[in-house]
Amino acid sequence: MNRNTRLTQIFIGSMVVAAAASATYAGLDSYTLHPAQAAALLALAAATSRMKVKLPGITGNMSVNLPFLLIAVISLSAVEATAIAWLSTVLQSLPKPGNKYKPEQMLFNVSMMGLAASLAGLIWHAASQLKAAPASDPLMLALTTAIFFVGQTAPVAAIVTLTEGGLMRRTWLNIAQLSFPYYIVGAGVAAIMGSVSHSMGWRTALAVFPVMYAIHRSYRLYFANAAETPRLAPLTRVARAGM
Repeated sequence: MNRNTRLTQIFIGSMVVAAAASATYAGLDSYTLHPAQAAALLALAAATSRMKVKLPGITGNMSVNLPFLLIAVISLSAVEATAIAWLSTVLQSLPKPGNKYKPEQMLFNVSMMGLAASLAGLIWHAASQLKAAPASDPLMLALTTAIFFVGQTAPVAAIVTLTEGGLMRRTWLNIAQLSFPYYIVGAGVAAIMGSVSHSMGWRTALAVFPVMYAIHRSYRLYFANAAETPRLAPLTRVARAGM
């Protein structure tokens, strides 16, 4: 076992411990449950978790379930939001038919999302109790989104660096640059649905599904074109040289 393998195992173990601790605290801090709403958001988050986009240049992908995770954080208890993040991540991490199942990858992904969701939920509810502003306060939602952003991109950058080498700062900047616009869109969608749900009910979250499907298709086309361009560039130069 080489040094990087040991460090990778230690890092994944640390993520598991941190996720278990934060989820336990979230469970102890949650007093009100919303079974029907939680089940609906779980179904939507699970469905969109399989809408994955391969990030070019690194070993990793991104699903488009963020708005539903954010809606769960701002409208449910912290433990419910954590459970939704966990279960949807399990579905996201299941391999396609014919691909090999990697338990360490599943463990890392579930721990990462559980830690991000539980911290976001705890901070959201703590801030809501301290502030007189409505629960849809944009600053609070921005903070919640930032927790998800850092909580997902930083551990992924760390694990990619440990397993594939390179500089963590450069890897994180590449991931952040690719995914940051998506987090902005996700926060905007969650803010709109959070405001609408106060007057029209949480079922309006169903309207987000086709929006996220459209975003998924757009990201896939964009990244496919981005990956194709470097491959075609040498051919273009050869064609020009022959003119």
